[in-house]
Amino acid sequence: MHYIEPHAHMVSRVTDDYERMALAGCKAVCEPAFWAGFDRSGPAGFFDYFSQLTEHEPKRAAKFGLRHFCWLCINSKEAEDVKLAEEVIALVPQFLDRPNVLGIGEIGLNKNSRNEMRVLEMQVDLAARHSQLILVHTPHLEDKLKGTRLILDVLKSDRRIKPERVIIDHVEEHTVEMVLDAGMWAGMTLYPETKCTPARAIDILEIYGRERLWLNSACDWGVSDPLAVPKTALEMKRRGYLAGAIEKVVFQNPKKFLSQAKNFKL
Repeated sequence: MHYIEPHAHMVSRVTDDYERMALAGCKAVCEPAFWAGFDRSGPAGFFDYFSQLTEHEPKRAAKFGLRHFCWLCINSKEAEDVKLAEEVIALVPQFLDRPNVLGIGEIGLNKNSRNEMRVLEMQVDLAARHSQLILVHTPHLEDKLKGTRLILDVLKSDRRIKPERVIIDHVEEHTVEMVLDAGMWAGMTLYPETKCTPARAIDILEIYGRERLWLNSACDWGVSDPLAVPKTALEMKRRGYLAGAIEKVVFQNPKKFLSQAKNFKL
């Protein structure tokens, strides 16, 4: 079965992971800009990072027949420094015409602070001015519900933003309904220790249906699994799902959303 990995931080993964994903049926991997495990010291570090996402990683993925796409932004963990954020945001437009860029992401909130909110608004404005898709990071654990509400308020208050062109990622049982009710897409992240387990993600699908939902691994430098999506597809099969229903979630749904970006082609 084919699948799309719509959220994976491959710059932090070894080349063997690309090979394993290709063997498992992956046809494309999409990489949002994120925190590198440490705070970068200035905008030059982000310039190099954006160059890595748009120049180097597509070549590394192509060795295994994988299309590599990316999203660009300053992530919420480094958004507390508004001046730095302004300088990084100013760099982004020169990369938007690169052939593998999908949009602005993963923007969002980390600690739900005022500075993070200000930077979120700036990046939503950036996406609106350049007609870009948006991928949003929601906070972890106890801050997720409040953060998701704040993020939705920002997005819904900007009339330029079309909800069907926004994916709110890392949803869980207590946030998925409000995202879907807002007309936006919801991403379920499959982590071994936090976010959704495969069983929880499938439970959510059984409650809320299979429209405007996708699965992703968000694999990065921490404890995570680049094969989380095909493993969850296998668990869906064990539960009795037919191949067409599984393929809709792991391939057709992300393809439908991502195809709104002019650069997304398989």
